Amino acid sequence: MSDKKADLAGPGISSYPEVEKILPAGYNSILNKKETQKAIYLVKDYIEKNLCKELNLMMVQVPLIVTKESGLNDNLDRDGSRTPVDFPCGLGIDPRLNAQVVQAATKWKRPALKQFECELGEGICTDMRAVRKDYFLDHDHSSYVDQWDWERVMSYEQRNLGFLKDIVKKIWKVIKGAEDCVQEIYPQLKDPRFPNLPDELVFLHAEEILEMFPDLPRKQRETAILQKYPAVFIIGIGSVLKDGYPHEMRAADYDDWVTNTSTESGKETYGLNGDILVWNNLTKRRHELTSMGIRVTKDTLVKQLEIAGLSHYLDLPYHKSIMNDQIPLSIGGGIGQGRIQMFLLRKAHIGEVTVTVWPNELKRICAEKNIFVLE
Repeated sequence: MSDKKADLAGPGISSYPEVEKILPAGYNSILNKKETQKAIYLVKDYIEKNLCKELNLMMVQVPLIVTKESGLNDNLDRDGSRTPVDFPCGLGIDPRLNAQVVQAATKWKRPALKQFECELGEGICTDMRAVRKDYFLDHDHSSYVDQWDWERVMSYEQRNLGFLKDIVKKIWKVIKGAEDCVQEIYPQLKDPRFPNLPDELVFLHAEEILEMFPDLPRKQRETAILQKYPAVFIIGIGSVLKDGYPHEMRAADYDDWVTNTSTESGKETYGLNGDILVWNNLTKRRHELTSMGIRVTKDTLVKQLEIAGLSHYLDLPYHKSIMNDQIPLSIGGGIGQGRIQMFLLRKAHIGEVTVTVWPNELKRICAEKNIFVLE
């Protein structure tokens, strides 16, 4: 059980000797450097255009910084282990503004739906850039993060698993379409070593996966289930499962992970959120593409903050806007740009598709394995 508790900690492999073991030997990039850059933007353009089409979204501007007092920054989890970059700003202002670099635009998007006057069934999509300084820097985690952060207005009646699954299927259609699009231009990516994504996602609740592999920690459970189903959407991430642990820690103030869904699932289950994970045949590891969910109501917000010991957040402007019914009910998520580009372009390291900082030890390991990260 101690392994299960340790597995709830922040993301990443945790040591560079372990990273060295998992990075593939004999690697050669299928696309050269110029082709890679062109393919990155081919995938980016396809997904932005078709995500907006499938979910009825419009592209909007998104902040890189927010004020600390707004409560709009994403805490990513609820154990306080990953904190944002703080800095004062505003020359000549006394006191200066307490600014933070966003870790994601998750909470900003919901008030933005009101700002941009979105109606029921309409939404927004952003080309979000963020800094997450407390990640362990390995093959698919970096301190620089780019996502398609999206959000859509929904009704109370749509707060159910059926609606969640319908939205997930639309997103999967877009990801599959991006794979077809990039392979049409670069057919060499159709490599038998790396099978294409399956046409259909398998939907499983975190509780069901725990039943299948009751003794395994979360990451090992995900690895095991992806051997059976190469692409899954895991529902109910954040609620405590029957073994006494959540599948993974999840922030308490955006995704709803406490709503009882037993009537729909036919067993005791909770949560209206989840992640798409696929099996990466190049890295031989689990590969998360997107995290999303139906957002909290004022009742579930209070409940989740109580569970997390964060009820004082209710005094922050963002949380007050939910409690006072000033912003719409919504569904939303973040789709990792670098993660998807890395997967579709058959890259061994996310640094091959995004430019950021890496420790010398990791750059040495990558160079020895013929993996050249961008600088």
